[in-house]
Amino acid sequence: MMQETSIIDPEQRRAVSIGHGLSEGLRVARQRPVRTSLSRRPTRDRDVQLKVLYCGICRSDLHAVKNDSGSSQYPLVPGHEMVGKKLRSMLNNLQNYCPKLTLTYNRIQPDDTVTYGGYSDVMVVDEDFVIRWPEDFPMDKGAPLLCAGITTYSPMKYYGLDKPGLHIGVVGLGGLGHVAAKFAKAFGSKVTVISTSVGKKKEAMESLSADGFVISRDLQEMQAAAGTLQGIIDTVSAVHALAPLLSLLNPHGKLIVVGAPEKPLELSAFSITLARKTVAGSIIGG
Repeated sequence: MMQETSIIDPEQRRAVSIGHGLSEGLRVARQRPVRTSLSRRPTRDRDVQLKVLYCGICRSDLHAVKNDSGSSQYPLVPGHEMVGKKLRSMLNNLQNYCPKLTLTYNRIQPDDTVTYGGYSDVMVVDEDFVIRWPEDFPMDKGAPLLCAGITTYSPMKYYGLDKPGLHIGVVGLGGLGHVAAKFAKAFGSKVTVISTSVGKKKEAMESLSADGFVISRDLQEMQAAAGTLQGIIDTVSAVHALAPLLSLLNPHGKLIVVGAPEKPLELSAFSITLARKTVAGSIIGG
């Protein structure tokens, strides 16, 4: 099944072939994307074929395009926040934590075919990973919820940070942070946004209705907020210290990391043992 999708510069179409080396593929990937053709696998017994109508953009897509992890396979079609219409239809819901999982794109499937993402016209996916879309919910606005949304919603539910009356901190106000703040408010929580940028304060307070805003680089503001939070959703992808964030938690508080810094984060044992605090992580849903 051939389809149109967007990947590379028109002057470098020959580099689309899988036989080209990584260095050439990386050079081409840095050019502007254009339409080209690729083949999806035939629909199998448990597959659903979708007409892709909208696909969000996640920062992890940009990392993959630039081969930041050194594992990108070209040609590469990013995109994992797809919304569309069913064209054809032929567990414990924790598949995303399987050590042998197959990601939406840039991975080899058991049949040796490559997975391509949602920056395309058509997709074929296993029916277990398709949900019915509410008719009154705009697809273009909802597509980002399939990554940024579930990535922040899932840990709030799993770690009990969805209860009304809690005081929740949201670290970072990028794509994940925006959605995390909205979910926390919808759950009935008091929300404090924690950011390195004072320029984010107006947006946090006015657009997202946050109850508080703390500049993480301001020692006085951090000290004033110490011990006031029951939970924190840390969405920051840059390397940063965890100890200052842990100081904001009250006893038994939970710091949930959903960002993906490229380097390890330092953690002092005393910052969690003295008040029985928890540092945990979560990815996508489940």
